[in-house]
Amino acid sequence: MQTFMDENFLLETQTARKLYHDHAAKMPILDYHCHINPQEIYEDRHFDTITGLWLKADHYKWRLMRWAGIEERYITGDASDKEKFLKWTEALEGAIGNPLYHWCHLELQRYFGYHGVLNERTAEEVWNLCNEKLQQEGFSVRNLIRKSNVTLLCTTDDPADSLEWHRKLAEDKSFEVKVLPAWRPDKAITPSKADYKEYLSRLEEAAGMKINSFHDLLAALCRRMDYFASMGCRVSDHGLPYVMYAPACEQEIERIFKERLKGNLPSPKEEAQFMTACMIALGREYHRRNWVMQLHYGVKRDNNKRLFGAVGADAGVDCIDNYTPSAQLADFLNALDITKQLPKTIVYSLNPIDNAAIGSVIGCFQEGVCAGKVQHGSAWWFNDHKIGMEEQIKNLAAAGLLGSFVGMLTDSRSFLSYVRHEYFRRILCNVIGGYVENGEYPDDEEMLGRIVEGICYHNAVRYFGF
Repeated sequence: MQTFMDENFLLETQTARKLYHDHAAKMPILDYHCHINPQEIYEDRHFDTITGLWLKADHYKWRLMRWAGIEERYITGDASDKEKFLKWTEALEGAIGNPLYHWCHLELQRYFGYHGVLNERTAEEVWNLCNEKLQQEGFSVRNLIRKSNVTLLCTTDDPADSLEWHRKLAEDKSFEVKVLPAWRPDKAITPSKADYKEYLSRLEEAAGMKINSFHDLLAALCRRMDYFASMGCRVSDHGLPYVMYAPACEQEIERIFKERLKGNLPSPKEEAQFMTACMIALGREYHRRNWVMQLHYGVKRDNNKRLFGAVGADAGVDCIDNYTPSAQLADFLNALDITKQLPKTIVYSLNPIDNAAIGSVIGCFQEGVCAGKVQHGSAWWFNDHKIGMEEQIKNLAAAGLLGSFVGMLTDSRSFLSYVRHEYFRRILCNVIGGYVENGEYPDDEEMLGRIVEGICYHNAVRYFGF
């Protein structure tokens, strides 16, 4: 029996162990998509308790706690930090096979030097240990990032954001890790949102112009893209229900926009047409600027309206949506490619049944610009567990070119989530090691090491152009 989460955790073969320890483990981290608050990095925040660091903004953990029958008071309510932590340990004990069990113990090992098992019997010990260490200088936000061997990270930022904290970080020469904005214009292109007109007012102020037409909207977004580019942005990101393609003439798009300004909500068909027009226009701008376009889709959000009303967005009540038409994804990519304006693109679906379809679609749009111009993004959200990561890696290997993969990202609000890169790297090395030991790929360490190190770090550096 293998020891619980020892140095060979998830590494089932000698080849996997060699690839991980000699190659993957030593690579830096380029976290090209996360939801970390740049203000907390600039201010070099210290967390008072492990609850503040672990639980206060982690809807993954909130979901698990509710599943364990824990009252909301101990999750997002007014219970003390210690009470919330103790309740979390109660939930965690039964989470066999859940990635949260692995991530939490990796975080305790890597950051706090604790190699025991967190449960109700050890909760008091772990609480005291973590809180004592959090008071040390080495546990400030910046030092946690340094300790994780991060060279660059991209936050997630709205076009109307001032990017004040990014500017201050860029001017601060005492912090060597690059913190760059990433462009997330979801609010600007989703007219069905109740606060859409209020959002347009914010965008007008940020862009320094009035928005009275669809043409004006695109002009305002271009102004903000110029500003984001001046702050080092090279990445866009879109959270979509699905990648849609519903083309309409310019006059129809203008009509839909003018009706929304009057207060009339678009029909589902009209919204799909409007969002298609926005995405095509933005895609062309990304191509012109050499930005990478990320498409996250296949999610239905805010399903529990009671909890959404009490907690707000990111309450842990989203789910996989099974309406993810690959035909429309193909048509959307083609609409950009046909004019030679398809940017480098990463496609992520929350629905794991889309893996094979994604591979078949993106294979149609590869070209000599770079290896893997259109990428199958890493297993995302409800799929970033062992099974999900293995399936994404194996599907990419079977349908395309695994060696060109840009690898893992945290997609997290936590400063300890860099262990997700370790988790991914162990799973990656185990999959590749299995191919080698089954005689499906040569036992050539130089070649294998180059592939592993590329996926862990070098491919992303080349692909994004940082």
